[in-house]
Amino acid sequence: MSYLNLDSIKARTYDAIVVGTGISGGWAAKELTGKGLKTLVLERGRDVKHNVDYPTTNMQPWEFEHLGQPTLAERQDNPIASKHYIFKEDAMHFVMKDKVHPYVQDKPFDWMRGYQVGGRSLLWARQVQRWSDYDFEGPARDGFAIDWPIRYADLAPWYSYVEKFAGISGNRDGIPQLPDGEFLPALEMTCIEKHFSEQMAKHYKGTRPVIVGRCAHITEPQQIHYDQGRAKCQHRVMCQRGCPFGGYFSTNSSTLPWAMKTGKMTLRPHSVVHSIIYDEKKQRAVGVRVVDANTKEMMEYYAKVIFLNASAINSNLVLLNSTSRRFPNGLGNDSGVLGKFIGFHNYRGRVSADYDGFHDSTTDGRRPTGGYVPRFRNVFKQETDFLRGYATSFNTSKKSNSTAGMVGEELKQSLFAPDRGGWGIGAQMMGETLTKESNFIRLDPILKDDWGIPLLRMSVDFDDNDRKMVQDFYEQFTEMFTKAGFTNIKTADTGRVPGSENHEMGGIRMGHDPKASMLNKWNQLHTVPNVFVTDGGCMVSTATQNPSLTYMAITARAADYAVAEMRKGNL
Repeated sequence: MSYLNLDSIKARTYDAIVVGTGISGGWAAKELTGKGLKTLVLERGRDVKHNVDYPTTNMQPWEFEHLGQPTLAERQDNPIASKHYIFKEDAMHFVMKDKVHPYVQDKPFDWMRGYQVGGRSLLWARQVQRWSDYDFEGPARDGFAIDWPIRYADLAPWYSYVEKFAGISGNRDGIPQLPDGEFLPALEMTCIEKHFSEQMAKHYKGTRPVIVGRCAHITEPQQIHYDQGRAKCQHRVMCQRGCPFGGYFSTNSSTLPWAMKTGKMTLRPHSVVHSIIYDEKKQRAVGVRVVDANTKEMMEYYAKVIFLNASAINSNLVLLNSTSRRFPNGLGNDSGVLGKFIGFHNYRGRVSADYDGFHDSTTDGRRPTGGYVPRFRNVFKQETDFLRGYATSFNTSKKSNSTAGMVGEELKQSLFAPDRGGWGIGAQMMGETLTKESNFIRLDPILKDDWGIPLLRMSVDFDDNDRKMVQDFYEQFTEMFTKAGFTNIKTADTGRVPGSENHEMGGIRMGHDPKASMLNKWNQLHTVPNVFVTDGGCMVSTATQNPSLTYMAITARAADYAVAEMRKGNL
């Protein structure tokens, strides 16, 4: 029996374990297997294979039973998930239903999840921007939160590394707070976007640049993209269904197939990670406990190094649930900050307007991005009564002559009449929220989920800084739209609660001081150096950029370091 037990343990032993298959988990798998490590990749949801498991990718609008909309029953069963714009008939199968994995909201928090291989990389908005030192130095500069242990120079080569592989469309805009990257040709701006950009340059002398959004879409394939089996973006703008061309970057079309080709990766879906196993004699993590999602059987897998990439909130959950005599409050949690200082992005503000002009122009085809205004508040100095700032994305559309209710001759005349509709523009803010100790998550002491794991309790909220920022967004964009000659300017508050835009971060933050942080500059737990966290949980602050590109770069950098340390015998 002892020999059988040893054989069983050997069969469940790997060089590395990666928990999660989203954007950061896919990169961890790619990098670790590419450097020769036998790697187990765990995903709590089902398998989704590229070009095999995209059931709606080629469906026409009339082929959906409910014209693309969720039914009333589906909305009622999913009051949280159904608030999200992705929760439609063409993609809701990639969205975790509310009742499957419930949580407790001490304060309202809309947690949108994608429990399948690829995670939310199948559903993301694909907008990518590098951080700058103005972002990494923000906490140290204004004294709120703690100092990042890394700077732009630490990530710059890794940004380049992941951009070349992923395929990023954009222009070299020369904006200090938004560093340029390794770009494929940019998508074209509409005439109204060009007009807005020109007017902002005129009125603000280059301090409020307006650019086309940088996005993870292949506009001119390079050899590295052909090697992945990916092709040029077809501008279908049905990305949330899964792209059969691999035109946008996802784990499923890119990093996991690349890792699989090495022969070093074992993928195990339906694997709910319960906790990380800590050996007090070795003072190291030695593996993970997994609950089979279907059978509820508990099993253990072992490895020398563990990458935790379950997404920010779930990675916090795993560490909080990884208790031992050495770490009674969660693995590596000597500082007591685990689960605290949660951040997210504030999308509540909207400003819309009209423009009476460019009647002889229209748009041609579709485009998977829009316009973008990088953060311009409190960048070079503190100039407002709130900290940090916001970036803004916007879209423009041509209005046409209304034919509603028309028939016969009246309809014909309207269709042939010169267009007088003009254009519409709609802007949405993406504000940086402050990561505060009062924004935290914890485990419920009694309630458990179907896999025997404590439920999470969310206590995250907006504050006065967020409200001041929204008001400033209204004022500044009303002024900017007015100077650009726009009319019918309206502001709106969506009323969305924290968490509703997918960019949850923090709880396992990096830092110089082990007494105030969880991870060092290489994303290792200070006190358990063979455990790395490189998803959104590691973030000290949120900045105003979409975070996925930074997760990719941080993950590639940490994996390179981890393998080097393993080869030195330090892990």
